[in-house]
Amino acid sequence: MSKRKVYLILGAVLFLSFFACAISFPNFFNKGIDLINNKTHLNLPHIWQIPFRLGLDLQGGVHLIYEADLSKIDKSDYASAMAGLRDIIERRVNYLGVQEPVVQVQKTGGHYRLIVDLAGVKDPAQAIKMIGQTPYLEFREQRTKEETEKILKKQEEIKGKKPEEIKKIKDWYLALEDPYFKHTSLTGQYLEKASLGFDPNTGKPLILLQYNKEGAKILKELSKKNIGKILAIYIDGRPISTPVIKEEIPNGKAQITGNFTIEEAKKLVRNLNSGALPVPIKLVSQQAVGPSLGSISLSKSLKAGIFGFLAIILFMIIFYRLSGLLASFSLTIYVVLVLAIFKIMGVTLTLAGIGGFILSIGMAVDANVLIFARMREEMKKRENFAIALEEGFRRTWPSIRDGNATTLLIALILFWFGTSFIKGFALTLSIGILVSIFSAVFITQNFLRFFRGTRLEKIRWLWG
Repeated sequence: MSKRKVYLILGAVLFLSFFACAISFPNFFNKGIDLINNKTHLNLPHIWQIPFRLGLDLQGGVHLIYEADLSKIDKSDYASAMAGLRDIIERRVNYLGVQEPVVQVQKTGGHYRLIVDLAGVKDPAQAIKMIGQTPYLEFREQRTKEETEKILKKQEEIKGKKPEEIKKIKDWYLALEDPYFKHTSLTGQYLEKASLGFDPNTGKPLILLQYNKEGAKILKELSKKNIGKILAIYIDGRPISTPVIKEEIPNGKAQITGNFTIEEAKKLVRNLNSGALPVPIKLVSQQAVGPSLGSISLSKSLKAGIFGFLAIILFMIIFYRLSGLLASFSLTIYVVLVLAIFKIMGVTLTLAGIGGFILSIGMAVDANVLIFARMREEMKKRENFAIALEEGFRRTWPSIRDGNATTLLIALILFWFGTSFIKGFALTLSIGILVSIFSAVFITQNFLRFFRGTRLEKIRWLWG
């Protein structure tokens, strides 16, 4: 590889590192930007600040365990009922504004449980109250244009007014209504089952609805007077679908068509069944994690990571001299790149996740050790630094590739089958492994190529 190409690669690496450093530590850069702006009046924009997402064990929150009562549901529907219930709970906690909530189904023996982790939640009582409600499914009919305009006008009328002023306005309560859809007597209690089907002509997925006798009567009347209009489907007061009634539905059998993907159709089926079937959940365990405990854990983890990182750099410089110093630069770039990726991807960092990241640093160092050990052997055989360098990387690549590939495979298995904390460990480890390969094989190699043809390449003790 020509020297010019090496310079271009190193320039690109340094630019990428600068960008990643700005994403990872924006406050430091923004202080510099403020200083420049004050001196020159250039009005340079600030670096975009993306906060790290911290998990339950680092920023505090609530860990809840609910047990589901599936006594009124057929065993064949257990999995779909729990999946639908999980979707509803996720929607509810997202509505509370909880960042990265973890909601998962756990089967223990013959019991089904719902595990809910709410990181950073400020009002555990409100969250518990909201989660504990049974999902409520209802169907709403479209309002007339006059009704919609009347409600929107009333909402505009009360805007910006205090509660005591609002109550003096005539018919003020209309402003609290949904301006587009109104309640009907058709609710989830009349829906016997929702299932996935396919259009025989187009092959597109659709949702099949079966109502009981009483529900069929209500649906017949509703469909008769609302042909060409929307009959919206709501769960917990929020719309999940807005199908249009094309004709009268006399027998309680209806279908929802649209441009669904199979996954979207399955999710809608789960939500409909979850809203229709009574799946009560009982809180069996509640554990609060204080933010002070989380901050202590985070502080200890960061200290451990920093001391470990410095120890690795010291080891590399002592045993591999200039090669070790270049590897330390490469390792620093690796750390900054991974932190930037965590921010951009929105990875939720837990103690286990930080452990996975620190372990990946060890994997990156291991690759460098293999490369430098092989280079040392090649330099004993050959006087030429360039040949020893290329041979060292070529001969160690299969070992680096296979070792990282097997670790990555295990990490993927852990992510697929593991619980929330295990998934956090597996995700950060996987990202770290992929970046470490790039760091060791690409960045370190080009740092070393920079010294080809220089006087330093002839000083053999510098290279271990």
